[in-house]
Order: sequence, then C-alpha cells, then structure tokens
Amino acid sequence: MAYTLDHVMMRVEDDEAALDWYTTHLDYEVKGEMDGGSFTNYFLGPEEMHEDGAILELTYNHGDHSYEMGDAWGHIAVRVEDVEEAYYELMDEGVEDYRPPEENPGYAFVKDPDGHEIEIVERDHGARWSIDHTMIRVEDATEALGYWTRTFEYEHTGRWEADSFANYFMKPEGAAEEAMAVELTYNYDGRSYDMGDAWGHLAVRGDDLDDDWEALMTRESEDYRDPESCDHNYAFTKDPDGHEIELIER
Repeated sequence: MAYTLDHVMMRVEDDEAALDWYTTHLDYEVKGEMDGGSFTNYFLGPEEMHEDGAILELTYNHGDHSYEMGDAWGHIAVRVEDVEEAYYELMDEGVEDYRPPEENPGYAFVKDPDGHEIEIVERDHGARWSIDHTMIRVEDATEALGYWTRTFEYEHTGRWEADSFANYFMKPEGAAEEAMAVELTYNYDGRSYDMGDAWGHLAVRGDDLDDDWEALMTRESEDYRDPESCDHNYAFTKDPDGHEIELIER
C-alpha cells in the first residue's frame, strides 16, 4: 500500500470567485465536480499533471457561510521554475501583495480570495503551479513524525531545523518527485493551535479501502469515520493533532 497524498481540501465562501482565481492565476482547470445537495466539491489542478500529483479540492457549502482560518493549518505550496518571475506575474494580474521573494529568498507567498496562504517554491520537476506540499502545524514533533512513519509508512524527504522551529517533509517511501509532500511544522515554544474550519483535510489513496482501513486501525490511528459510515466510498481518521485525513481508494 502506498498511501500517496491524493488531494488537499479547503473551504471557500464564494465558489465563483474561488474558481475564477485559481483558473485565471494558477492556470488550473476543473477536473471534476461533485454536487452533494447542500454543498459542491470542485477538483482542480494544472492541465498537465503527473499521475501521482495531488489536486486541490475546493468545498463550497450552499448558502451564507463564513469560516475561521485558525492556525493549525498553514498553507499549500505550488511549484514554478522561477519564484521571482512567477510572483510578479501574479502581481501584474492583481493578486494581493503578501510576502514578496525579496523578504524570503527562494520562495514567496500570496493569498487566495478566502485568505488561504499559497507558497510559491522553485522546483525543477512537476507541472507549473502543481502542488508541491501542504503544511500543517503540530504540537509534538516526535509524536507527529512517528505517526506518519508508523501509520502511513512515510519517510523524511527533507528537513529544516532553525532556532525557533523545524520543518519536516514526508512522503511514502519511493514516491515520485511530483507527488505532494506533507510538511510538519513544529515551533519550539510549546504553543497550541486552533484548527479553525476554513481548512478541511488531507486525503491519501490506497489500493483497497477496507483493507487499508483495517491496517490504520491496527496501527492505532483514530477511528473517526469508518468506511461503513461513509457508504464504503471513503473513510476518515485523525492525526494526534486533530488534522483530518481522508482515506480513499483509487
């Protein structure tokens, strides 16, 4: 079982504005749409994507809804060949000037209409604007690293340890370069985080939903929403920090 990261879900307050932003500025296309009656899920990504690449799921709940961003969820990061060129291309298109590359050598940040942060990183692989990683904050780095290693068989693909925080990047063993990584950010000052509800979940895909779920339960991951409760279409567990992780079958 590979448990490749399949998608990352974020909630939006205006689906038309969000779709326009991502299709205009990141050149995404709508690859799928699901009407759930009271909500709609849109699945987006670059036109040319690696088979192990991750997509973005935008969830729009019908009616008047607002969301709290919280701080347990950090950002998604997208790939470009030249950070400075890409950033100022977005500035010329009217995207909010948030954290320019001059302040952050090697990367930059913008925000979408709902305030979700999007990091721009320089990579020599993957489609332009494809998702490179998703960052979540954790309160105990040792516990979080052990969880992803034991539960999903992930390994380190990179780390950055600074004076006040550390970033750990993890993927399944043998994952393609183009696959999305999860970035675990640990701040040394012992702070706690608010999950909010603007951020939804990460999703991993396996070979067999029921068998893979049983493996997660054997590894003592949280029994949050089992396959039966989700009509055997998907299931949900949670990491030690409460981040929701969807399990799907591809």
